[in-house]
Amino acid sequence: MSTSGDLRHVRICAAPNKATIVELDGHDVASSVEAYRITQTVDEGPEVTLYVAKGWNGVRFEGLADVVVEPADVRQVVAGFLDAVDWRKLDEAVLARDDLDGGPGELTRGVLAQLREWALSA
Repeated sequence: MSTSGDLRHVRICAAPNKATIVELDGHDVASSVEAYRITQTVDEGPEVTLYVAKGWNGVRFEGLADVVVEPADVRQVVAGFLDAVDWRKLDEAVLARDDLDGGPGELTRGVLAQLREWALSA
């Protein structure tokens, strides 16, 4: 959540072969944005997280949102991905894999393989 508690007007336009538009309260900030995340739950309004530097997601969003600005750090992206993993679904998916071989570290290899597959399909 933003530290100010005030909603900011956000405009994001991204499409293949076109310049990405990222505006915050009417100010162009695209050159500073590497990635962004738009999230919304049933009980809360949209939240836009801007990761500083420049990126493309092929999405469009325009509206009021709570804005969080974070450093463009791959560690934060990985941590966010891992935070979103439901351990129950991961457990089920790993135990259902057909590549478990009974060898040393098979569950660890299975977990890493499953997380990699999910990351590539995200």
